Amino acid sequence: MSDFTVVDFFKRFPTDDYCLNHLMEIRFGTSFECPKCKKHSRFTKVQKRPVYQCQWCAHQISPMAGTPFEKSRTPLQKWFYAMYLFTTSRHGVPAKELQRQLGVTYKTAWRMGHEIRKYMTNVDGDNQYGGHVEMDETFMGGRKRNRSPSYKRESPFKGKTIVYGMVERDGKVQTYVIDKRTRKTIKKHVDAKVVAGTVISTDEAPCYQFLEKDGFEHGTVCHEHDEWVNGIHHTNTIEGFWSRLKNSIRGTHIHVSKKYLPNYLGEFEYRYNMRKSPKWMFERLLGAF
Repeated sequence: MSDFTVVDFFKRFPTDDYCLNHLMEIRFGTSFECPKCKKHSRFTKVQKRPVYQCQWCAHQISPMAGTPFEKSRTPLQKWFYAMYLFTTSRHGVPAKELQRQLGVTYKTAWRMGHEIRKYMTNVDGDNQYGGHVEMDETFMGGRKRNRSPSYKRESPFKGKTIVYGMVERDGKVQTYVIDKRTRKTIKKHVDAKVVAGTVISTDEAPCYQFLEKDGFEHGTVCHEHDEWVNGIHHTNTIEGFWSRLKNSIRGTHIHVSKKYLPNYLGEFEYRYNMRKSPKWMFERLLGAF
């Protein structure tokens, strides 16, 4: 992970004012054309207020406006530290951990975590895929199967949420919560995100049978027959991501509802996609706010 240690964090952001100055610089800068008087002006902080004013007309700008910080009573330094924790953790940060580390209520910690995950999801973005892409689906959540004698008649996927994902070899991952594993659902995402002629590896699920007809170089592996690699084709990369995701959620969050699952998926996508440049995880997330 990043070499940006907790000691480095508090040296850089020792007070709320330091955090506010940084936020002002990355959002507006400190010298620019005033939107009111139209003069090039240097904006300076107003004492005892989280705003900056024009040197000519005293027009005021709040760097927290339009962000989750704007109406929050939580000190800005605690928000920054929460983002630091999210970008230096391998397995996510539960609300209880934020509550302990920040000294806030559980309700506040939960809201902060939820807002940070939303921004991690938004800043990562979705890319067009070419090269060699792996696709797969997995099931998450739900309840344990009934272990009564009739449990065999019960679907092992009852109550679970279907997550579809695609990952480019040595590249980025994208995930989506879907309602059904159908050709129509998968095709919608493939048409939107994958460049024609791309090499695609999947298992033998029927929902992928259209790929070759649509001009993709499609290869499969048959997991039911213990086939994990077929020449250049395998789904080990995306399955590795599923494994890391599920183990982290089980160990850190215990359970995630379907309603908020997309935000947790976005959080883990962000970490995976920034794995080659961990030192920028915090900076990129902070810039998104």
